[in-house]
Amino acid sequence: MKYYNAKEALPEWLLKQVQVYVQGEVLYIPKKETVRLKWGEANGARKHYMKRNIEIVKKYRNGACISDLSEQYCLSEHSIKKILSDMRKVI
Repeated sequence: MKYYNAKEALPEWLLKQVQVYVQGEVLYIPKKETVRLKWGEANGARKHYMKRNIEIVKKYRNGACISDLSEQYCLSEHSIKKILSDMRKVI
């Protein structure tokens, strides 16, 4: 997050309006909702975990047991069950 001096970034009329509410404080202005990315979209984590979860479902459907999948993916059995449950809605 980059710091901007409002005096340099905003027109004078808008700065005066903001000063009615906040003076001498740090103010965070969030991005517009349409600009925001979902978790993991910027760095590829979302795709990585989706691919992993699809692999888990395929292996489970081909006969792998939950304890084996848990060991193979270094996840708890509870996590594997949750992935299988959640992926049922996606696939």
